[in-house]
Formats: sequence, structure tokens, C-alpha cells
Amino acid sequence: MEAYFIATGFIDLLPLAIKLARQVGYGKGEIIEAICKVSDKFKIYPPTRNRTAWFRKVFVEKLDEARADIVRRNYLQNR
Repeated sequence: MEAYFIATGFIDLLPLAIKLARQVGYGKGEIIEAICKVSDKFKIYPPTRNRTAWFRKVFVEKLDEARADIVRRNYLQNR
């Protein structure tokens, strides 16, 4: 998981990401999927003021999307 955070430039926020994910019951796969989605959004809409607050908001949003994507992918594979 650390490699994904390094590659996306958010290694300093890894502890925050793990804390947020654990609070709402997300796993490693969902965290990895979410950080990739955060990185994509960062390229289009970078934060203008508080990077940590931006990350927190976007990461929680992307965790939900990641879970939905993983559930959908698993469903389609098992049809």
C-alpha cells in the first residue's frame, strides 16, 4: 500500500488515510483503489489552500466509489 501512496505523492498522508479507512471499515484493496482515484482527481482539481483537508474530503468520497467499483467488478466476474 505504501508504494501506491509514494507513487501518487501522498505518502505523508498515509497515516491519515489508514485512520479514515479504519473508522468506516474499509480494507486494503479499497484504500489502494481510492488513492488511485484521489490521484486522478488531484491531476484535474488540485487543492488551492489546505491540501490535508482536501485530501480528507476527497479520500472519503473515493473510498465509497472504490467499494462500489470492487463490488461491481466481483459481481460481474461471478455471473
